[in-house]
Amino acid sequence: MPADLIRLVRHGEVHNPEGILYGRLEGYALSDRGRAMADLAATSLAGHDIRTLWASPLQRTRESAAPWEARFGLEAQIDERLIEPANTFEGTNIRRELRRRPLKARHLINPGRPSWGEPFVSIQARMLAALAEIRSATEGGEAVVVTHQLPIWIVARTVQGKPLATDPRKRRCALSSITTIAWDGDRFVETDYQEPARELLAESIDLGAV
Repeated sequence: MPADLIRLVRHGEVHNPEGILYGRLEGYALSDRGRAMADLAATSLAGHDIRTLWASPLQRTRESAAPWEARFGLEAQIDERLIEPANTFEGTNIRRELRRRPLKARHLINPGRPSWGEPFVSIQARMLAALAEIRSATEGGEAVVVTHQLPIWIVARTVQGKPLATDPRKRRCALSSITTIAWDGDRFVETDYQEPARELLAESIDLGAV
C-alpha cells in the first residue's frame, strides 16, 4: 500500500551574510538558526509513522534532513528531481547585479514563465513525477521530502488548482515549513500546512527565496 501522506519540508536558514542567490551552488550550509529550525521541523512530527526520507542533493537540504535521520532512524535518499530550479542570477546579489549590469534586467521580462530560470511547468513536471514515485515506493505511513521553496510552492499551487506564477514575496512556504499532501482518487490534494520554526522566522537573515 502506498504512502498515506507526503510531507514536503523546506530547508532551514542558510548562512548567507552577503545575500547571494545561491541556487544550486554548493558551499552554502545551514546557519546555527537554520539547524535549530530543521530540528524543530523533525521534532514536530515525533511519534508519526515516518517510513521514508528523501532530499534534494544540495547541502542545505541534506543538512536539513539530518534531524529526521537521527529522530526516525532513516537514511535520506537523494533524488535529483527535488533540486532547486536553475536561475540566471545564481551566485549574485540580484540588486547589486542589476545596478552593475542593468542589461541583465531583460531576464525579468516575463515573470509568468519565468524568464530568469527554469519554467514553472518544468518544475511542476519533475516534482509531480518524483512525488508519485516516492508515494509508490513508501509502504504505508508517511514520506518526508526535504526540498526547496519554489518546488514546494509549485506543488501546492498545482494541487490547489491555481496558477503557477505568483509574486515570490507572497509564497506561503516559510523556512522549515511542512506542506502535507495525500493521494485522493486520481490526484494529490493538500491536507495541511504548518510552520514548526515560526518562533525563529522573525530573526531570520537569509530567507533563501528564488
